[in-house]
Amino acid sequence: MKVKTSITLSKDLLKAIDEYAREYNNRSEFIEKAVRVFIKQLIRGQQDARDLEIINHRADYLNQEAMDVLAYQVGL
Repeated sequence: MKVKTSITLSKDLLKAIDEYAREYNNRSEFIEKAVRVFIKQLIRGQQDARDLEIINHRADYLNQEAMDVLAYQVGL
């Protein structure tokens, strides 16, 4: 379900939207897609930050595991 709303945009942004919105049916479709892509990027950034936090928290253990695995390598 779509809801009609009103937003205020700067003239230069509206000009850029009009330039790129030609590939879409209208401004609204273009803006909706752009916002959806941006929100996905924000979510992915949050997921990446959580993953990095977990990796950093476990860094000493993971590094020790890597060193242990390397100890089993045989020289060629």
